Amino acid sequence: MRKEREKMKITRSIQWVASLAVLAALHVPAAWSQTELPAFPADGGISGSSLTGWTPLGHAAWTARDGVVTAQPKTPEGGWLVLGRSLSNIGFYTRIRCAGDCKAGVLLRAEKTADGGMKGLYVALSDSDRGVYALTVDAQGRDVSRVKLPSGASFGGLSSPHANTPPEIDALQKIRNTVLPSLRAMTPQTADMQPLNRPTGDYLPGAWNSLNIFLFQDAFNPSVNGGVDGTGALTDVIVPADLGTYGRIALYAGGTKPAQFSGVAWKDLLKRERPAEYLSSDFEMHRLDGLFYSWSPAVGDFNHDGHPDIAAGPWIYFGPDFTKAQEYYTPVAYNPTADYPQLSTVAFAHDFTGDGWDDIIQFTGNAGYITGWLYVNPKGQSRHWDKYKVLDLLANEDTELVDLFGDGKVEILHGGPDYGLGYSMPDPKDPTGKWIITRIAPKGPWGDFLVHGLGAGDINGDGRKDIISPFGWWEQPPPGTQGYWKYHPFAFTNFGISQGGPGGSTLGVYDVNGDGLNDVVTAQQGHGFGLAWFEQKRDAAGNITFVRHWIMNNWLDKNAGGVTFTELHAIGFADMDGDGIPDIVTGKRSFSHLDSWHDPDPWGQPVLYIYKTVRDPHAPGGARFVPEMIHNFSGVGAHIELKDMNGDGLPDIETSGPYGTFVFINRMKQGSHRADISGR
Repeated sequence: MRKEREKMKITRSIQWVASLAVLAALHVPAAWSQTELPAFPADGGISGSSLTGWTPLGHAAWTARDGVVTAQPKTPEGGWLVLGRSLSNIGFYTRIRCAGDCKAGVLLRAEKTADGGMKGLYVALSDSDRGVYALTVDAQGRDVSRVKLPSGASFGGLSSPHANTPPEIDALQKIRNTVLPSLRAMTPQTADMQPLNRPTGDYLPGAWNSLNIFLFQDAFNPSVNGGVDGTGALTDVIVPADLGTYGRIALYAGGTKPAQFSGVAWKDLLKRERPAEYLSSDFEMHRLDGLFYSWSPAVGDFNHDGHPDIAAGPWIYFGPDFTKAQEYYTPVAYNPTADYPQLSTVAFAHDFTGDGWDDIIQFTGNAGYITGWLYVNPKGQSRHWDKYKVLDLLANEDTELVDLFGDGKVEILHGGPDYGLGYSMPDPKDPTGKWIITRIAPKGPWGDFLVHGLGAGDINGDGRKDIISPFGWWEQPPPGTQGYWKYHPFAFTNFGISQGGPGGSTLGVYDVNGDGLNDVVTAQQGHGFGLAWFEQKRDAAGNITFVRHWIMNNWLDKNAGGVTFTELHAIGFADMDGDGIPDIVTGKRSFSHLDSWHDPDPWGQPVLYIYKTVRDPHAPGGARFVPEMIHNFSGVGAHIELKDMNGDGLPDIETSGPYGTFVFINRMKQGSHRADISGR
């Protein structure tokens, strides 16, 4: 095992390990939020007190100390600091402080002109000027031509993240945009709820301002101070064709006051690194299909032979060896660079009709606009299954199947309808008709379509399962109580910089540290950074609050096991190693917004990880988490299953996404076992 762990350390994160030397220099004060950090693992930048590889031009004195570059203009025209290599498609990050009579910015794709000057795309970010320009300077660095570019949207020849949106969803999104301000105004404005506030992207005069840029072909996409989707101090721009496509990066400082740049980092977006496929010897992998059919598997005994099977998209893969499959609706495989799996975003299996055979409910749609279709098991007949629209438009990019009341019946948790929060269950008299919806919360931000994450568990120890969302928890009342459930506000996640809403994925509820109180564990952003657990605390009066303990944050933090990856869009909880304590299983979702640079590190390894829960009185909160990489070429979709597929009493892992459908048989209690990465 020791040899395996050493191999894992080498293999698991080549992409971002190479950037640690650069990122280590990007020290961020505790007050800075996740949204003000680099959105990529850097290829290079400025660290320490060296400016090696950078050349001054014009009239400014440049110095560096502890990763902070200070420029003191010698004349009001100022000067430049030019990187000694050229790039085309670029990720760029810095923090800028420029107050008073100070001008600052960055020039991208700076090409030499005939007279020895430069021309390129200039981004100004200072108290006196914020904008994007086509800029030409002479050999002394002085302006020759400066033309401000208008706002405009392009995707650089890649698919739009909003591609293939059905017209009815597009219409609903426009309605949503009109009601969203009033929904967000309903968020309780307490200190505990601040992480859920949407970053405005506004410029902060006289202060440090973060700047993230993706420049791909003619698409310029900036984010200032975590501004979402091109809003705030800078907006998206279409780069003119005559401006050039290949050149250097140059920092600029002018005026009479000094300008400062901190954490300068860049990435060549044309280059990628993918290590050899790796599989932990603690798991046996079966690759059931290499095509992209769905973001979610569903596990049930569909052929009534006593062995659990896996449904993913239109296919059922039959256990126990998964060598046989059968379609139950017309197969449609998707291109992950251009298509969302509209027909299968989240799926669950259960005997919803009460006839003794497991059925499947598929939630279709995208961007949290979901509709529930029930596929009724034909009881062994070899034909497509009859389907029924049992749930109209609902919300949240995560739905959950739970036995909410402990009566052996299951409910589906969801956002909506009408921006509320609730659960649904089949009508026992007509299970293929419209399902019965019960709302437990009124209209509010928790019911927005772009919220990520729901969960259920007993928070207050009364024996009843409560409902949890990124906005807090709703206390299940005693049986027979009418009306909405009591709301307890608390931010269990952050607002996502690229997802338009807060949350990550499933919110798990279990006693992490063994103190007898249930805690909450969840991803912090479905399309960004973060995994954390929230330790439950109670005061003398029994009032409940939570303390967040980071498990994995961003590239700048000391994370458990030194592991960092983004987009934990699916997460599950089960006792994977047989020690009686639930563990975490999660991974990276790839192609979340197609082949785009919409999300942080979209081309990071599609890893799958287990985080073992270890109770430790010396760790913060009394627990720590030990990561082990299971696989680096599968990742997660919108939902994962942790079901025992072979009857050995250990939960196995079922996942489906752009790289296919997989089952990982758990061998953790049996030492080293076959590591078959060739397929079945």
